Amino acid sequence: MAGTLSPWPLTGQGAKEHPVPTLQYLLRARGHSVAVDGIFGPRTDAAVRSFQREKGLTVDGIVGPRTWSALIIEVRRGAEGDAVRGVQEEFQFRNLSGDPANGLAVDGIFGPQTERAVRGFQSALHADIPAVTVDGIVGPMTWQALISGMLSF
Repeated sequence: MAGTLSPWPLTGQGAKEHPVPTLQYLLRARGHSVAVDGIFGPRTDAAVRSFQREKGLTVDGIVGPRTWSALIIEVRRGAEGDAVRGVQEEFQFRNLSGDPANGLAVDGIFGPQTERAVRGFQSALHADIPAVTVDGIVGPMTWQALISGMLSF
């Protein structure tokens, strides 16, 4: 039997660590100036509510399936910026070495190392979830798997 993607997490004020930095990078990519500090505080809450208002979503400050789906930006090799940093942050979250220097650099440049990491992640997912395409492109399914914490041990 084929597996399924883990659901989008519900993330709101008071949350810390994963997936808050990714949320903050995505808010920045969408034009909201928030610090990427891994803490869902008043400024992140205000940016989430502003984004929800812009997109015609329920303005509740909770980042759930609809808000995540509206926030994500498809990225692929050659892309640059905060959305790419969000992807790279997800791979740092999965870096078990304890040394950020051993993980994927969070530099906002979707180059060969980021593509290799994405393809490896997609290959691992594809083994259980055949609908996941191994194409090196971070689209809705790959974003959901990353943000929901799949394959993080």
